[in-house]
Amino acid sequence: MATGSLLLLLLLLGILGGPALGDPGPLEDVVIDRYYIPKICLREAQMGDFIRYHYNGTFKDGKKFDSSYDRGATVAGVVGVGRLITGMDRGLQGMCVNERRHLIVPPHLGYGSIGVAGLIPPDATLYFDVVMLDIWNKNDKLQVTTLSKPERCNRTVENSDFVRYHYNGTLLDGTPFDSSYSKGSTYDTYVGTGWLIKGMDQGLLGMCAGEKRSIIIPPFLAYGEKGYGTVIPPQASLVFSVLLVDFHNPKDGVFLEHLEVPEPCKRRAVTGDFVRYHYNGTLMDGTLFDSSYSRNQTYNTYIGKGYIIPGMDQGLQGVCVGEQRRVVIPPHLGYGENGAGDKIPGSAVLIFDVHIIDFHNPADPVEIETVFRPEGCNITTRNRDFVHYHYNCSLLDGTRLFSSHDYEKPQEVTLGANKVIEGLNSGLLDMCVGERRVLIIPPHLGHGESGARGVPGSAVLRFEVELISMEEGVPEGYLFIWHGEPPTNLYEQMDLNKDGGIPADEFSTFIKTQVAEGKGRLMPSSDPEKVIADMFQNQDRNKDGKITPEELKLKSDEDQEKIHEEL
Repeated sequence: MATGSLLLLLLLLGILGGPALGDPGPLEDVVIDRYYIPKICLREAQMGDFIRYHYNGTFKDGKKFDSSYDRGATVAGVVGVGRLITGMDRGLQGMCVNERRHLIVPPHLGYGSIGVAGLIPPDATLYFDVVMLDIWNKNDKLQVTTLSKPERCNRTVENSDFVRYHYNGTLLDGTPFDSSYSKGSTYDTYVGTGWLIKGMDQGLLGMCAGEKRSIIIPPFLAYGEKGYGTVIPPQASLVFSVLLVDFHNPKDGVFLEHLEVPEPCKRRAVTGDFVRYHYNGTLMDGTLFDSSYSRNQTYNTYIGKGYIIPGMDQGLQGVCVGEQRRVVIPPHLGYGENGAGDKIPGSAVLIFDVHIIDFHNPADPVEIETVFRPEGCNITTRNRDFVHYHYNCSLLDGTRLFSSHDYEKPQEVTLGANKVIEGLNSGLLDMCVGERRVLIIPPHLGHGESGARGVPGSAVLRFEVELISMEEGVPEGYLFIWHGEPPTNLYEQMDLNKDGGIPADEFSTFIKTQVAEGKGRLMPSSDPEKVIADMFQNQDRNKDGKITPEELKLKSDEDQEKIHEEL
């Protein structure tokens, strides 16, 4: 090796006129100096290969006789088949892309004793500085290398699919000619329909969303002899680094993946149901474009009525409360070619991971499930009864809202007096003391679209209720009722001291006596004194602190006169 290098050095020094041990005479073959060899050389130019290269050609004295750089165009041709001067044919063989060589071509391997009139004199030794830019062969095939691939790949690109991808495009020597990244948007097109160069049509087949590939395309599968504009020379091999963002087929429907379905599922959502759900919305490459979780608020809507994109309208059909479902929506069932805002590109496939919190139908009644009912239950609750009950209230996803067990005493209410939500009132009717129930209350019988403190709007509520006690009520509008006929001389019996006026204490004593003797009953209440006080205030019409014979009226009389709802 050392001897060969020395010989080459001597030859060069002799030719260039530098100091030498002696003139070795004319060169017998081309002298090759590989002064730059790339670290990675995937291919060397062989006889019959088509090559593209730049060069500067000079004489021994440095005078330039030709340059591809000056013409602004690379040289392209087939190496080793006699289409070039013999010295260049030999000197280019074995070169790698981006390799640089100095070639010294003796006259008999150049233009010989004839030269080229006006350009190269006879018997001229030629000096070439060459850089190899491209190598290919008519037998080459597309070269596809997978750089990275997602672990999960349920589907790959096929002909007629519509793809969205990012790419960097370079020539084989690394010169960039185009990039989707610089434009800030993906390249969107159909595959296998002739809209792409043949090599890209083939190179995209079989890709997964999120996959990265290197695709090396020979010129005959690219832009061939014509090239493309000023950026892609004729007969150029192209290198594309491709990231497939997403793809779909125009015939695609909504794809559903059931991630978690609760058991049992008593009911599934249908068209016309109102659904509350959380979601994360992503593109196929995982880019998050929206999330209900970030707003800490469910998305609430009717399904099957066109209030949401068609794909979601379809994708929510048949969901169960508590279900987690992935809904993959092609763009023609999403936001189409135009996209939405600055986060959903045109023609984007959308992936929604949804969690169903609850759903209902506006026609739903209260759903009542009796968990326990005592034997021998003959007396049940009715409207106007006064009841004590315990309850636990939660959302359908299990979120705890309220509980009577958090307080010292059970909850109390007069049924039918509009003191609790309608659904709870309905669920407490026809109950026995000791009975336990589970109530599912739709929002139109609960807290409605607006919700309440601690209760989301349009929420379906779940109540666990237990009836602790009940007291028989009185008809609406009454504070007291007689068990039989009232005394004919009612005023005289009330006027205990016979002074012609009935103050509050006499009135209270009389009413309590009637209750104690079973002759009548007060409206049930946790504060009977207040009920009696209200009765007195209603009868004391002139508010002078006593009831006169003219003021005292029975409820039946007042109903006829449309005055008060009284005794």
